Amino acid sequence: MQTIFAEVFALLLAAVILVWLFKRVGLPAILAYLVTGILAGSHGIGWMTISYEMHFIAELGIVFLLFSLGLEFSVPRLMAMRHLVFGLGSLQVVLTTLLGTALLWFLQFNWLEAFVIASLVALSSTAVVVKLLKESGSLNLRSGQLAIGVLLFQDIAVVPLLIAFPLIAQSDNQVLVGALSLALAKGALVCVFLWAVGKWLLPKIFNEVALVRTDELFVLTTLVVALCAGGLTYLFGLSMALGAFLAGMMLGESQYRHQLEAEIRPFRDILMGLFFVTVGMQLDIPYVVSSFLYIVLALGALLFFKLLIIMVSAQLMGERKKDAIATGILLWQMGEFGFVLVALASKHQLLDANIASFLIALGVLSMALTPYLIEQTERILSWFKLDKERFSGDFHHGLGVDALNDHVVILGYGRVGQTITRFLKPEAIPYVAIERNPILVQEAQTAGEPVLFGHAGQKAILESAGVDKARLLIITCGDFEQCQKLIDSVKQAAPEVKILVRMRDDIHLEALKQLGVTEVVPEALEASLMLVSHVLYMSGVPMRRILKRVSKERQNRYEYLHGFFAGDSADLSEHSTDRLEYLHAIALPESAYAVNKTIKELALDKQRVVITALRRNGEEIDSPVEETMLLVNDILLLKGKPRRVERAEQYLLEGLA
Repeated sequence: MQTIFAEVFALLLAAVILVWLFKRVGLPAILAYLVTGILAGSHGIGWMTISYEMHFIAELGIVFLLFSLGLEFSVPRLMAMRHLVFGLGSLQVVLTTLLGTALLWFLQFNWLEAFVIASLVALSSTAVVVKLLKESGSLNLRSGQLAIGVLLFQDIAVVPLLIAFPLIAQSDNQVLVGALSLALAKGALVCVFLWAVGKWLLPKIFNEVALVRTDELFVLTTLVVALCAGGLTYLFGLSMALGAFLAGMMLGESQYRHQLEAEIRPFRDILMGLFFVTVGMQLDIPYVVSSFLYIVLALGALLFFKLLIIMVSAQLMGERKKDAIATGILLWQMGEFGFVLVALASKHQLLDANIASFLIALGVLSMALTPYLIEQTERILSWFKLDKERFSGDFHHGLGVDALNDHVVILGYGRVGQTITRFLKPEAIPYVAIERNPILVQEAQTAGEPVLFGHAGQKAILESAGVDKARLLIITCGDFEQCQKLIDSVKQAAPEVKILVRMRDDIHLEALKQLGVTEVVPEALEASLMLVSHVLYMSGVPMRRILKRVSKERQNRYEYLHGFFAGDSADLSEHSTDRLEYLHAIALPESAYAVNKTIKELALDKQRVVITALRRNGEEIDSPVEETMLLVNDILLLKGKPRRVERAEQYLLEGLA
């Protein structure tokens, strides 16, 4: 027991030191984990031994990696980038695999080894490239968008490779087609089942879990879902990672996507780090040293041929030469999924140990050289007498949170948050809100509001809202302890962003200023009205008249501010539901009674309910006129007292008054 503890402690200590060191010099953490494995393995210092349990735990990292990858995929995003993803991406992967297989076969490799190696080389590093693009601010460049499109297809291509490698190893040439067909049939069945579960069951489960508002339960549920999906595909003889990917993709359309990604990230990163440690432990150092010249030659060949294939593919798709070359420089390296597939191929005896070590060394060196080559892009383009563009405006970005810049981030979408957004919208000030109440988020998203579900104290959620690009961040909660935690998280994610805090009073004003808050706004409006009441009373004005004046002032001043998305009944506990007006979004299905009828025909004013806005085909119409004809898939924003809004909704959907 003491020996195991000492081995694990030494492994963690080495990982901490090397990750810190590599990050200090600008290299990815993946390389640090690989070096940790090299040191810990039998060809290094040799204090660790690879056990079955360690392999299993490391493979869970792949499961969580594919789950988080699935969360990144959304059908609208794929459709918006289909020209790049399925055009340029597929062309690059197919050409690299076919030409690589032919070249390796010519170099006396058998066709099976040639195909496996070529398919590994076709993949690039999503983690390294995306990180470097974000750090350099190059995501808006045309070359950056081309790289993202290709990486998306490469990530998709990993899934069939995960299925194919075990089948190729288990089958001979005569039964391979049948085995692949059976696997595809099983995969289709599992996909349909997981799609049904993900569409109808999982959102309800996470809705109930989110209502409890307990972080531990949300984390546990996320882990259980990922592992159950992986276990299901494993029972059908497919990869656990495939099931996790499908589960993630199904949940990628829900409002819980960002929170799920934030919850799974710590487990994913730690277990993936352990996976790369096990990969590094398999690296045969003496073989690498003896074959170092061949590895360097292979590195040069990889750079030349992959850059050439990507450049030609991009130009065939109509891209400019400088964009094509810059994209090739971004994507020439081997990727982290290459290590995953090397381990899988070695496990099924598709590659011998020497070739696996050669490929791992090739991948490590290519990833280490990538940051340097990207920095030299302008110099490389100058060799071709081309200048790297600083911004290409011909790429049309999709609407959404990802496209926001110089916007306002609002932490909390309750009454205060909604009031703020209603003043921002008429002024065309972009904004995004973060809220933990799942029902409130669903109501707001249905009405077309940019509201993310998640805990605002988590750095990943703040990054999803683009806090580093925001002009201002507003904290709407009035609790000082909670504000302290939120401010600390915000400062870690975006040290320079201006922060505006709402407080019940100014007791903690100085403390908040010291934490880096730009401005503190105490709740003073009602206090000012009470002060006016006292002034008038002490001036001899009758109390009845004072109350009438104050009531009229509230009615005149706050009519625009009345009405809030209710979220759930708990949000109404402070108010009388007989007097409070709130907003409710309702989508009109094809069977709705209100379809093909005008607002005037429906006569909702008789029920004392008002349609404050209508959303149609992504566009919002404020205060639609009575002659407006309601159509299928219209989203109406109803305003009124809760019971009246409920009756109006039933009337619009079923025609029952």
